[in-house]
Amino acid sequence: MKNKLILFLSFMLYLSVQAQIGASSDSIAQRELFLNLKPEFEKYEKKHGNYIQTNNVNMHYLEWGNKKNPTLVWIHGTYSNGYELYEVIDQLLKLNLHVIAIDYYGHGFTPIPKKDLSIYHVADDIKFLLDKMNIKKAIIGGWSRGGTISSAFYDAYPQMVQALILEDGGSVAWDFQMQSANIEKDIAETKEYYSNKKSMVFDNDFNAYWFIYNNWGIKGKENTKLKKEIFTSYARIKQNAFGKYEINPGAEVLTGENSAKENIAIIYTPFTSETAFGASTHQLNPKIIYRNINKPILIFDPVSKYDWFDFEEENNKLANEHKPFIIHKVYEKTGHGVKDEHPEKVVNDIKVFLLNNKLIK
Repeated sequence: MKNKLILFLSFMLYLSVQAQIGASSDSIAQRELFLNLKPEFEKYEKKHGNYIQTNNVNMHYLEWGNKKNPTLVWIHGTYSNGYELYEVIDQLLKLNLHVIAIDYYGHGFTPIPKKDLSIYHVADDIKFLLDKMNIKKAIIGGWSRGGTISSAFYDAYPQMVQALILEDGGSVAWDFQMQSANIEKDIAETKEYYSNKKSMVFDNDFNAYWFIYNNWGIKGKENTKLKKEIFTSYARIKQNAFGKYEINPGAEVLTGENSAKENIAIIYTPFTSETAFGASTHQLNPKIIYRNINKPILIFDPVSKYDWFDFEEENNKLANEHKPFIIHKVYEKTGHGVKDEHPEKVVNDIKVFLLNNKLIK
């Protein structure tokens, strides 16, 4: 069984590798693309981007399609934002869906509130938005931590959920593999990781993107995927008070992934954590939340040595316990980002799922 803590930290490992900013032909091409796409992004944001002041935050969200159609609310993964749907949004709209993609705290264009808030507060923000739009029910979906927030939304507001779509997150507790026998070893490895972790600050926004390009699995992707990654990066990269540039500034503190002390706390002693957001993510238990499930759930489950979360066995158990409500789709030889690697197949699986449950025509 994989060491769950190291799997959890593997995503963060990307953030500790120093990018080499060079004058290679690839960097020149990427710089031109990064600069040239900015006006198109700004036009797109003006058309689809919106803000709503909830009880917690001035939340940014993207919106597409006709409000008269069934609504899909999408919740992004950690260190991502609503623009992660960019590559598949046109295909989703062909299903006659009204799509909303929110940015939660410290991600995209939504700021980090001064109050210490949990993932359940994000669920409250989503309800606030749906109420303002007079939408009584919606399909709720998300990737990774976004799947976890989707499950929190169902836990808090089951009457508003028509169906759930969980992409490698939200169907299994984050720390289900942790074993007491390994605690001392895991803590030692976590402390070592943070002792070697380097600060991520860049002189300009392209250097920040160049780091993302080289270290987040983007390099080598075709232009359609690069455009989505660049749009997502525009919403990730911010200038700090000193004129330097950071990727999702403040988000690591929010999630409890900024230090060994906090990372250990959110896993082993969550009630001592300084961040309700990080702790509530790790405390969520889908087995309990879905004990009486009577709504359809579609689970996208990647299986490969590159997947950070080994959820297949637990997802199988959950699906078998709750037939016929849960559809468990295993994607072999696929990493954590299922829709990034298989966009057309994912959209087709969503289409079949929604058609079978009579949520679209």
